[in-house]
Amino acid sequence: MNAKVLIVDDELAIRDALGRKLRREGFSVTLAGNGLEGLRAFHAERPDIVILDIVMPEMDGLTVCQRIREVAETPVMMLSAQAITEEDIIEGLNAGADEYLVKPIRLNEFVARIQALLRRAQMASPEAEAGYNDGYLSIDLQRRHVHVNNQKIHLTPTEFKLLVVLLENAGRVVPQRDLLEHVWGPEYIDDVYYPRVYISQLRRKIEPDPANPIYILTEHRVGYRFEKQGTL
Repeated sequence: MNAKVLIVDDELAIRDALGRKLRREGFSVTLAGNGLEGLRAFHAERPDIVILDIVMPEMDGLTVCQRIREVAETPVMMLSAQAITEEDIIEGLNAGADEYLVKPIRLNEFVARIQALLRRAQMASPEAEAGYNDGYLSIDLQRRHVHVNNQKIHLTPTEFKLLVVLLENAGRVVPQRDLLEHVWGPEYIDDVYYPRVYISQLRRKIEPDPANPIYILTEHRVGYRFEKQGTL
């Protein structure tokens, strides 16, 4: 794939093992041992994807992610040493992360998820659909820009892909399993909590009232539906 990967982890054995695996798979890899070193490497190397341990000296992974999000939309995968809860995912999403992976890491799964995340980030915008604009919510598919009430908002690559899939199927229910496959990839088919958590975050960013959504509606036990609006 020849993509540039930055791995930031204070555990030398993990850092080196992940780096060796990715290099064997054809990636260009930069390694950093703490948050500050990782942030400097990010600005120097401009990687295509960043792998961040959460708990690190100097600067923790969530803070590094926030700093990256101030200047770039580079995909970020967080590494966690403990089981992930929905609260963990929400905290990471609020910091700008795209993905979580729990240690100990299965190397083949690690590579597959990096490839899936890069595919989402490099997704070509559909040419047949110009986008969407109702005066309140504007989605520019070609430029990958989203504006809410004339203010540009930041969506991670995963959030943008999720919104695009829902928009492409406007007026139709997209089952949760289909969302997992089309947004995250077949590697994520068993991560059933992902759509619910990411939909919640997406509503928080685009809905006039996230508690009473008008764009992204839930079909209980089935999936989600995007509803186009008249001029708001």
